[in-house]
Amino acid sequence: MISTDTICLVGPTACHKTEISIMLAKHFDCEIISADSVSVYRDMDIGSAKPSKTEQEMVKHHLIDCVDPRDTSFSVAEYQRLARLAICDIGSRGKTPLIIGGSGLYVDAIYSDLSFAYPSDKKIRESLEKEYEDNPSKAYKKLLLIDAATADRLNPNDYKRVIRALEVYVCSGKTMSEYQSGFEAVQSNKLYSSVKIGLTMDRERLYNRIEKRVNMMFDKGLIAEVQNLVDRGVTPASPAMQAIGYRQIVGYLNGDYNLPTAKELCIKDTRHFAKRQLTWFKRDKETTWFSLDDYSTIDDAVESIISYISNKGENNAYCK
Repeated sequence: MISTDTICLVGPTACHKTEISIMLAKHFDCEIISADSVSVYRDMDIGSAKPSKTEQEMVKHHLIDCVDPRDTSFSVAEYQRLARLAICDIGSRGKTPLIIGGSGLYVDAIYSDLSFAYPSDKKIRESLEKEYEDNPSKAYKKLLLIDAATADRLNPNDYKRVIRALEVYVCSGKTMSEYQSGFEAVQSNKLYSSVKIGLTMDRERLYNRIEKRVNMMFDKGLIAEVQNLVDRGVTPASPAMQAIGYRQIVGYLNGDYNLPTAKELCIKDTRHFAKRQLTWFKRDKETTWFSLDDYSTIDDAVESIISYISNKGENNAYCK
């Protein structure tokens, strides 16, 4: 048993999480564990807005660039396993794990006793795959009627996840969202203690930052990055290509719409994603929220967060 504390920093995309996490990591002698479902993939740097090589050299990061984007088998359960190994490793060296998250399910998978052993049946899956191949739109609409909560967070073209959600329901009569809804119940059986910090800002300010970030991604070569992935055999139906920014560029490369439309879709979908992130993270009543609108500079916000963590943190966590 290795005694350790964890710090967790969450919030919507484009709200200074990377910048602030590095400052916190330096102060508290942390190593960072990324809880981001896109940053796990190699060669998806621009669209995921993952920390730069320079930033990763400043503070050691874990769970970044650890999966080939052609891999269709990587799951939340595998992320959970790797993240918990990283926590043990960091704690064994006397450092503090700092989890930084944009993917709510990944954060929950670390802290809560969530099980990902959903029911499965090969014959049912094969039948659903045929249905999807015959009419993807009809399959997605079927999921929308069965499990709107899951359907709303999936892209209709996300072949693997749409079929999986339908398979779970057909096998068990229980929706994927029902399996994932036991958040409050599993909170009482947490594996690690944590000081949890959430970042927010005025919605219009956040939306403006998202628009600037998307424009910067295009300037940095997002189209070339996606084209390179396609050339390497990453298919549009692969989980990696379902990420915001990537699937929109695939549509542009396929001639479904022009470049301005692709950029507009990236901005719109990222804004919607930011709203969903906030909704997800605000379920956790243990998170203390800091509005960046209350501070003149990021340095001032970080000073306040450091003071809060220092007063709140207690060395009572454990790593199994």
